[in-house]
Amino acid sequence: MRYGFAIDQRTCIGCHACTVACKTEHDVPLGKFRTWVKYVEKGEYPDTTREMGVMRCNHCTDAPCVTGCPTQALFIRDDGIVDFDNERCIGCKMCMQACPYDAIYIDDNTNTAAKCNFCAHRIDNGLEPACVQVCPTQSIWMGDIDDPTSGISKFLSIEPVNVRTPEQGTRPNTYYVGADQTVLDPLAAPVQDTYLWANPDPLRLETAADLPGDPVSGARLTYNTPHLRPWGWKVWTYLWTKSIAAGALIVGALLLLLTTDRSVLITTIAPLVTEVFLVITAVLLIWDLKRPDRFLFLLDPRKINKRSWLAIGGIFLSLGAAVGGLWFIAGAVTEFGWGDFSAALTPLAWLAIPAGVMTAGYTAFLFGQAEGRDLWQSPVLFWHLIAQAVMVGAGALLILAPVFGASDAAIVWMSWALIAGVGAHLLITLVEFGGKHPTRNAEVAAHAITHGRYRKQFWGAVLVAIAGALFALGTAAGGSVISAVIAGLLVQIALFQHEKVFVKAGQDPPLS
Repeated sequence: MRYGFAIDQRTCIGCHACTVACKTEHDVPLGKFRTWVKYVEKGEYPDTTREMGVMRCNHCTDAPCVTGCPTQALFIRDDGIVDFDNERCIGCKMCMQACPYDAIYIDDNTNTAAKCNFCAHRIDNGLEPACVQVCPTQSIWMGDIDDPTSGISKFLSIEPVNVRTPEQGTRPNTYYVGADQTVLDPLAAPVQDTYLWANPDPLRLETAADLPGDPVSGARLTYNTPHLRPWGWKVWTYLWTKSIAAGALIVGALLLLLTTDRSVLITTIAPLVTEVFLVITAVLLIWDLKRPDRFLFLLDPRKINKRSWLAIGGIFLSLGAAVGGLWFIAGAVTEFGWGDFSAALTPLAWLAIPAGVMTAGYTAFLFGQAEGRDLWQSPVLFWHLIAQAVMVGAGALLILAPVFGASDAAIVWMSWALIAGVGAHLLITLVEFGGKHPTRNAEVAAHAITHGRYRKQFWGAVLVAIAGALFALGTAAGGSVISAVIAGLLVQIALFQHEKVFVKAGQDPPLS
């Protein structure tokens, strides 16, 4: 059994009765929508046409929102309906990033995620969804798509149909008959100055110039819902702080294993840097939740989704904190003369390297589950995160080196590590943003970074990273330790700015 919708846009009159019925049935807050009507106009006056499309959750067979949700708040029922339990939702907004259709919003009344659930409570009582019941032209069909005798199956068997963004591979169960492609393609119709009866939200206006549009029809968006970025400064700051934590763990461990320096910087301060920045990372992540009071759900094995990398990432952060904590304790106890645990440092360093790698790199898999954000689907993102961690981890330790008495040899070693990290970061950046992208969504985001609205911030971050590498090279060639400190500071600025651009631009292309 597989419930689905079929929307006949040939008969839809754009009356918004479905929207009103849905908002009334579910008490949807002002400015939020579970179903809505999108308007696109084509041509030039007087030869213009208005195309319409009813937008909503697609109740995907392979629903990425269900996979990405860390607490199983979203789930697929036996009848194929993608439903949600707001009592489990922590408000992480991962489902909003995973949905390629912009169908999920945060309910202002509960601070939890919500979306069309096929009016499951009505279905369970033998009733039709509210939108279907009120449609005056019977343009919305619903039923069991797997049942060849159902009305919707018969309808779909005799009419050519389209779905939204089929390239995402979600196998959507909302089908469109007679819908214009400029309505189904969110990149084909940029907004101009205004909507018919409303002002576009600022982000749609900002991103309009970056969209390719349809040069043949001159399609333009004249009515739609707001397009907002679910993740903001807390997320790009988290990427930076986590990179420092993981990098200090990796670089410190390599220093222990590959050099003879046993200064307090390496035995004690490096893992302390890891612990401090992991605490900051955790605070940012919890702060960004719409329901921070529920963050302990991520520690409850009965609630966590073992397929969600947001949940798995918490495990890797905990492992990184555990290894770094043991290393710090062993180093501090030895340093203060309370005991000799120096022999434990080497095995802890061996554990710290994979722990640091996964602390840095798990976000690549997390972002990979954000299937609505094609820029983030880069196959080299994992290695990019490792390179960035080495870059800023070495930079953080270089900043502290003069204070905690690191040897000249160790400072030179860290300088070369920073240079290697910057080199790898820039090379992978070139691959990520300069290469060919598999989807137009990713192309639009990458172009906005390199040639569009973010170009100054992006290229500025590149130049700052190069400057950091040059200062580090000066130290490695026998220069002053001050140049090492400057290098360490510059790479922090470069990565923070890079992550800011990466997170913002990835969320800019509209999905509906």
